[in-house]
Amino acid sequence: MSADGLVLATAEPGVLSEGPFWDPVRRSIHWVDIRRGEVLTGTLAEDGTIDVVDRVSLPGTVGAMAPSATGEWIVANGDDLVVVRDGRVVRTIPVLGTDEARRFNDGKPDAAGRYLVGTLSEGGPSEREELLVVERDGSRRVLDADLTLANGLGWSADGTRLHTIDTLRRRVYTRDYDVETGRTGPREVLLELDAGFPDGMCVDAEDHLWIAFWGLGQVRRYTAGGELVRMIEVPAPHTSSVAFAGPALDTLVITTAADELTPEQLEQYPYSGCLFTIVPGVTGLPQPLWAGFVGAGDGERA
Repeated sequence: MSADGLVLATAEPGVLSEGPFWDPVRRSIHWVDIRRGEVLTGTLAEDGTIDVVDRVSLPGTVGAMAPSATGEWIVANGDDLVVVRDGRVVRTIPVLGTDEARRFNDGKPDAAGRYLVGTLSEGGPSEREELLVVERDGSRRVLDADLTLANGLGWSADGTRLHTIDTLRRRVYTRDYDVETGRTGPREVLLELDAGFPDGMCVDAEDHLWIAFWGLGQVRRYTAGGELVRMIEVPAPHTSSVAFAGPALDTLVITTAADELTPEQLEQYPYSGCLFTIVPGVTGLPQPLWAGFVGAGDGERA
C-alpha cells in the first residue's frame, strides 16, 4: 500500500477501533471498537491481512480487553470491569461507581498478570482522570489521579520501567516499576510533544516505544531516552493504537478511527476505522496475559 510496506489489513471500518492485543496461546489478534461496544477477534495472515472470525457485543463502551491463558477476557466495559467467557459476561466488578461522566479507556496487564487501566471523561477534558492498578483479588489502588486522558501503557524490556500516556497534555511519563508488588517510583516526563495527541503505545524488543498519534495519521518510534528515530505515515488521521502480533511478534498492527471526522475527511480518508499492518524490521516484546481474578470482592455480581 506504500513504499513503507503498509498493508490495509481489514476491509470493514470500525467507528473507534482501539486496543490491539495479540493472544499467543490461540494465535489470534483481538481489538475493540469503543463506540460499538465490540470485542473483535481475527486471524493474521502471512500477507498482513486480518480476517475477522468473531465479535462479542457488550452494552455501552468497550475501552480495552486482555485475554487470559485459559481464554477468559477482562474487558473495560463502560465504568465496570467485566470477565467474559465464551462470549458471555460471567462476572462484573463495578469500579468507578456512579460517576456516569467517566468511563474506562486503555488498559493492559503487567508481567504479574495485574490489570492497569485508565479513565476519561465523556463530558469534556478534566484534570482528574485516573490510572488504576487492579489486583487479582479485585482490589484496586490509584496510581495517578491528575491525568487529562489516561491512555497507552508499555513496560521496558526488563519490566522495571512503566511508560504511560496523558493524551491531552501530550506527555509520555515513565517511572520505576516493581513487578512483584506493582509499586512504582516517582513519575517523570519522558516526552513533551507539541503536535497531535499521543494515544496507544507498545514497546519493542530493543526497548523503543511505538506511539500512535491521534490527529496526525502517524506512528512514531522513540528510543527509551525519548529520541524520535522513525515515523510511519498512515492514511487515516486518527491513528489510535499499536501492538506487535504474529508468532514471531514481527508484525505491527495499527488501529485507526472514523470517530470525530467530518464527512469531507471521511471522503478523503475512506480507510479510517480500519486496521493496518506493517513488518517494521524489529520484533515486539511479548505482552503478558491477564492472570484472572481470585476470590470474590465486595460489590461484584455475576
